[in-house]
Amino acid sequence: MSERKNDQFQRRNRPPSEKIIDIGFKNLAIAMASMVAVILFGILLVIFLGSIESMGRYGLRFLVTSDWNPVTDDYGAFTAIYGTIVTSVASLMIAVPLGVGTAIFITENIIPQNIRELIGIMVELLAAIPSVVLGLWAIFVMEPFIRPFLTSLNNSYSWIPFLSTEPVGPALAPAILILVVMILPIITAISRDSLNQVPAKLREAAYGIGATRWSTIFNVILPAAISGITGGVLLALGRAMGETMAVTMIIGNSNNFSLSLLAPGNTIAAMLANQFGEADGSQVSSLMFAAFILMILTLSVNIFAQWMVKRLSLKY
Repeated sequence: MSERKNDQFQRRNRPPSEKIIDIGFKNLAIAMASMVAVILFGILLVIFLGSIESMGRYGLRFLVTSDWNPVTDDYGAFTAIYGTIVTSVASLMIAVPLGVGTAIFITENIIPQNIRELIGIMVELLAAIPSVVLGLWAIFVMEPFIRPFLTSLNNSYSWIPFLSTEPVGPALAPAILILVVMILPIITAISRDSLNQVPAKLREAAYGIGATRWSTIFNVILPAAISGITGGVLLALGRAMGETMAVTMIIGNSNNFSLSLLAPGNTIAAMLANQFGEADGSQVSSLMFAAFILMILTLSVNIFAQWMVKRLSLKY
């Protein structure tokens, strides 16, 4: 017995070269992972240092005022913060049912396999379209097409603050719709992968006890895949908050605050893209302050996503 144990011990002993490779790979992986954290911390530090002047000058007033006047050096980012949050959340409210519904449609055996694959490819191809092309399409095709509908909404429901202004061109509403187009592939692709990873035995067990297809989808499959779907949705929210070019081209880039979705507005990313190249003096620090706010918002979304995914994974 002792001889057998010695033989097993000798077989488990690895040569020194293999140990060196394992140790080297481990150290390389640790170094690369640490580099990501260092880069993120470095970006935050640079933006924070650049915004100290504006933080000391305006403080929290920067978050609740809408003035942006380089002549008088008076700055406030409330309009851009409002535009960032409203466009991101509203686009998510539209894209989530579309994306998750599309994922269910192309993962369940509802239509023939070749048609499902074609629909999946077409949705994923949306992610390959450059944002500047989507911005041009929004300006020349989408916005003129939806303007009569927005005008009718304003005529019928102008008493609602979010529909109180007459649509005349670029505004928050077209920006919301173009963001839906941009985040839809993310939600659909991640939701589809999450649904495909649900064990087939769960579906078969549900059918075995007499559940219908839709009862199985809503009571078995979606709860089993909810953590992955939630992670994809919050990832899309972070993408929507940071989207720049397409939103810049269609949102109107106005710092005049209005609750209406039919009026021109602004986002933090669009404001940075429009003004940073020509900014000087205290305007640079104010733009850095706005960029720091955007970083905090996106990091908060990602931290919340990680927490939510863990909670849902434990629950389901």
